Amino acid sequence: MPSSKPLMTQSSGPIPESVESALRTLETESGGINALAAALRGPLGEAFAKAVDLIRNAKGRVIVTGLGKSGHMARKIAATLASTGTPAFFVHTAEAAHGDLGMITADDVIMALSWSGEQPEMKTLVNYSARFAIPMIAVTSNASSSLGQAADIVIELPKAREACPHNLAPTTSTMMQVAIGDAIAIALLEGRGFTALEFAHFHPGGKLGAMLKFVRDYMRTGAEIPVKPLGTKMSDAVVEMSAKGLGCVCIVDEAGGITGIITDGDLRRHMRPDLLTASVDEIMTRQPKTVPPSMLATEMIEVLNTSKITTLVVTEADKVVGIVHLHDLLRAGVA
Repeated sequence: MPSSKPLMTQSSGPIPESVESALRTLETESGGINALAAALRGPLGEAFAKAVDLIRNAKGRVIVTGLGKSGHMARKIAATLASTGTPAFFVHTAEAAHGDLGMITADDVIMALSWSGEQPEMKTLVNYSARFAIPMIAVTSNASSSLGQAADIVIELPKAREACPHNLAPTTSTMMQVAIGDAIAIALLEGRGFTALEFAHFHPGGKLGAMLKFVRDYMRTGAEIPVKPLGTKMSDAVVEMSAKGLGCVCIVDEAGGITGIITDGDLRRHMRPDLLTASVDEIMTRQPKTVPPSMLATEMIEVLNTSKITTLVVTEADKVVGIVHLHDLLRAGVA
């Protein structure tokens, strides 16, 4: 039952009733996730491992099915599996009897979601699975249900109270369903050594797609790179910095190898009357942070954040081939 005593915040007094409700929901749902984790450390762990092995060794795809709220969770699980390297798609339990059974082959694995395990619409899929010896994984809270008894492997989710005050609206239960689906997908991903580069093949669009591109896709090249050789006067270096508008200039040796960088910060730190007549050799920061053009954008952003800088020099065989500024990443929607 809802608490009659309002919660208090440190600064603004009582928490609104809607926020109290939200906190109760989250606490109840987190209780379900904790119960699921505890079950996986016990008997459920063996069934989970068998399910992962079955999917990993299947020649075909994972057919994820469900009805109602379980159907929505099944659709999400199928999408997560597919995007992480496990071929999968969703088949609506009710539509299966109206032609969609033709989507399922003998090489596939069926993952059926039903909290009660007693949905009559599931009977068609159960019979089809038995007729063509298609292995079935049941994700249910009732291993002794019709679905549980028909399945080859049962992932029996622990019974937990719904967040709904009437214990009716699927909330905690659906959270547990999608959590176990995520757990299966990640276990398969890690088991096959699925890399970020492979992940990029399935996510070319949106911000995620942008982050899975490479440094070479965002770096400035050629005449856009602010660069000066060793021995250059600071007056010429400042002109180069201003002309290229990146707030820095790369300093290279005779062979074109990167030896240092001068940034706006270096100018401030070395401000003195004869600064413009000094040599870049005196002012530059040696051994600047560099990245290869083949690095993923996500890793590049991590380097920028960790180093607390806004510009990265891109090198190949110690030669400057490009430069990337944080503003370029912001415009591209990466950072």
